[in-house]
Amino acid sequence: MIFAIADVLSSEELTDINSILSKAEFVDGKLTAGWHAKLVKNNKQLKGGTSQTKDLQGKIKAALNRNALFQTAVRPKAIHSMLLSRYDEGMSYDHHVDNAIMGNCYRSDVSFTLFLNSPEEYQGGELITEGVQDEKSFKLDAGSALIYPSTTIHRVSTVTKGTRLVAVGWVQSFIRDAGDRELLFDLDTVRRSIFAKEGKTVEFDLISKTIANLLRKWAEC
Repeated sequence: MIFAIADVLSSEELTDINSILSKAEFVDGKLTAGWHAKLVKNNKQLKGGTSQTKDLQGKIKAALNRNALFQTAVRPKAIHSMLLSRYDEGMSYDHHVDNAIMGNCYRSDVSFTLFLNSPEEYQGGELITEGVQDEKSFKLDAGSALIYPSTTIHRVSTVTKGTRLVAVGWVQSFIRDAGDRELLFDLDTVRRSIFAKEGKTVEFDLISKTIANLLRKWAEC
């Protein structure tokens, strides 16, 4: 399931983050790329391990953790890795798939790209995901995030003008399988719709029971 979430970050948070990034030190993005990804990765990223970087990562994690749609659809166990990336004119990231294991033995189930500046500020730089028979292109408003399975082959097209700023991160979900996560999301969406229209009905309770039992069956704690 690939979907967008609008307004993950407020305008005040975006202003604060971009002000910090405008003065921050960026390094070669190849430093965190796997041996094959180095061949196609051409961008810059915020220097890792600094208090400034950790602070920005913390702000973004907090925003995702308070977002109800992210929590329901992703069911995050840990937002374990994050890079703040910059694409200047001529930069791109060709076809690749994200590493399965990251950091201190965390699994990457779900990836996200959080757009930090307006699409009007740069040309090109679309995030393109590959399906079995087609491609989909995404260039979201500042503060919006694209959520997609980490199994997805994807790329970032060449920036032809301006600068593209994004935060890219990876999540280990309580629910390993993408199809199972989508099923739980659909059931929860229906449950909330029933509650909004009719309150706590017999049907609401039955769906709640099903969701709870599927979580008991599938969740990895």
